[in-house]
Amino acid sequence: MKREKKPPLRKTFGYAFEGILTGIRKERNMRIHTAAMILVVFFGTVLGLSATEWCICLVLFGLVMALELVNTAVEAVVDLVTEERKPLAKIAKDTAAGAVLIAAIMAAVSGCIIFLPKILEFVEALGIIG
Repeated sequence: MKREKKPPLRKTFGYAFEGILTGIRKERNMRIHTAAMILVVFFGTVLGLSATEWCICLVLFGLVMALELVNTAVEAVVDLVTEERKPLAKIAKDTAAGAVLIAAIMAAVSGCIIFLPKILEFVEALGIIG
């Protein structure tokens, strides 16, 4: 049996980036997560996040984006297998979406814990409150 030749590493990275771009182009939630990430980077820069806070934000965004891509892949495979409404197809799609939701909620809560004190401090420094 002849072994199949693997594509060069450069090509495999190309496939991976194509998957990310496809997710952003085709999935509304990926665009929402991307916009949120851009806002966090902007406000994190303005408010001066610590290295630890940056790491927390980056890991959580990576987790949410990765799970969103896995969710997209699960949905695509289920749709490829069947167009009918089947209980197992529903379980696959719903649990994949649930994984994204849990990660997104935890990212949002963590973001509030990190950002709210900094925002209040910033607003107080401007003399708007307090």
